[in-house]
Amino acid sequence: MIRIAVLGEFNPENSNHTATNAALRHAADRIGVEAATAWVRTDVLEDALFGHFSAIFVAPGTPYADPEKTLATIRFARENGVPCFGTCGGFQHMVIEYARNALGVAGAAHAEDTPDAADAFITPLACSLRGRSMTLTFVNDSQVAAAYGSSSATEQYYCSFGVNPERVAQLKSGPLRVTGADAEGEVRVIELPGHPFYVGTLFLPQARSLPGKPHPLVSAFVRAAVARERRRAEAR
Repeated sequence: MIRIAVLGEFNPENSNHTATNAALRHAADRIGVEAATAWVRTDVLEDALFGHFSAIFVAPGTPYADPEKTLATIRFARENGVPCFGTCGGFQHMVIEYARNALGVAGAAHAEDTPDAADAFITPLACSLRGRSMTLTFVNDSQVAAAYGSSSATEQYYCSFGVNPERVAQLKSGPLRVTGADAEGEVRVIELPGHPFYVGTLFLPQARSLPGKPHPLVSAFVRAAVARERRRAEAR
């Protein structure tokens, strides 16, 4: 069995939250693994989380109750090889955490939380993507391209915030890779080479998951969780 922690404040009336649960279930069923999914409020996160769960899914739906604890959890996953997948708001916080702790920009911020921040890495999009579908292009040798088995895909968005265009060059200055972009070249997917699974997408792959036809990225994430659980079992 694998156990997946979904970081966020679950709202049963939020279709993106219920779609997250469904997408994880679709992937686990297709792979043939038993999976337990638990939503964990961000204001009660603690280090013990990693002893109970196989992987971390950073959910859409911001602002989080405790952004700082969310960032600390993402950092642990990034630095310790814990499979981590963030969509929409999850993607945005993965960018901020990386900017702060890998690039050394201590004041890296999200404009939703700190509108006047001097080091805003996440800012309002020039044109909201809420309810839009857009075609993306993936870097050929990337983990996401391998998951899709393709260099392009059409995905759905529900976000009004994205990577600050003025910070893209800085974001690319370290090992983190931008591996997916839209037709205008805007950052839509990030991943960390050498990590078992560390992927963030501004779009919501869970919105396109169906029973018997799980989304390829969610399936790749679940497989990474299975692999981590096997490694942990072998180490016991």
